[in-house]
Amino acid sequence: MSNEAFCIVCGDTTILSSNRLCEACFRKRVILSKIPKIIQQFRCPKCESYEIRGRWSTMDHEPLADLRIKDHLEVDERAEDVNVEFDLQVIDDRTNRVNLDVSGTIDNFFFANNFEILIQTSNAICTPCTRKDGAYFEAIVQLRSAGRKLSENELRELRGTLDEMLGGMEADPMFFVTQEGIVTGGWDLQLGSKSMARSWGRILTKTFGGTIKETSTVVGMRDGIEITRLTVSYRKPAYAVGDVVKLSNNLWLIDSWQKSGPIIRRLKFFQRSGASWRDMEKARIICPLSEQYVVDIMNRDSSAAEVMTPHDYTMATVALPYDDDIKSTKLRIAFIDDQWIALPGFTQEVDV
Repeated sequence: MSNEAFCIVCGDTTILSSNRLCEACFRKRVILSKIPKIIQQFRCPKCESYEIRGRWSTMDHEPLADLRIKDHLEVDERAEDVNVEFDLQVIDDRTNRVNLDVSGTIDNFFFANNFEILIQTSNAICTPCTRKDGAYFEAIVQLRSAGRKLSENELRELRGTLDEMLGGMEADPMFFVTQEGIVTGGWDLQLGSKSMARSWGRILTKTFGGTIKETSTVVGMRDGIEITRLTVSYRKPAYAVGDVVKLSNNLWLIDSWQKSGPIIRRLKFFQRSGASWRDMEKARIICPLSEQYVVDIMNRDSSAAEVMTPHDYTMATVALPYDDDIKSTKLRIAFIDDQWIALPGFTQEVDV
């Protein structure tokens, strides 16, 4: 009796697979890959975004076809050294033809499959556009100022940071503005996402200082879960970085922002301190940054400098600030208490 291995189906004694099938019988029973002849996808006619794994996003034809192939192509789990290549042909706005080649080895037998696939596109309104059309919003952002009305320039600066934020981040279809407009004392916006409102709030406080107050309101129920709407109230301080304020009978320069309040710098001598927002309610603006001037130094000695005043172009002598750089050719000055004062905190690149 022969001990030679043979195919359990046809008895062939040539090269056998791991489950004792010859190559011909193995190929009859094994398929390397399969994929539907027609792949259906959905595109929003309003924003041109495609439904991709439960979300909506814009994408070019070729990477989109690659994604559809990955989602629909089935490959035998035993396959090794699998190679997938495709060629895309755009037939019209709704139909793409894909010629797909798949190769690989199973039990050391080489397999190669060729497919011709149609990717067909149908219209479907995406979730973000449905919500926009329905005036949907998840959050309200209120722009206000402490004890005064925001000017048009301030509103423009505050609103501009939202466009900068959206332009500098990966596109999110839920990051949209449903409605906005002027209200008494400020500006209100309805936003499509709570995270959008919170992200913008952090940018506002980092850039302009101020405080954020968040409140949530229950507006309905869905599947037994409360649906809430977020209100983010941003209050911009009446002062800005660079302004000179009077606090506790001393003059201070607003130096920078922190969460609990501004960092302030003493004008007369070097002293930096943190002040709370409550402390700053007692502060009075003496000279805003818009009324300060950078001027050339005409003459200087160890303690003072001569400059030309911007109002009437006369010469004035000002005491040098405590952080003066002897190499500097300019000073920042302000007219405070009927005299010109050089301000600390001004830095200038020196030409070498």
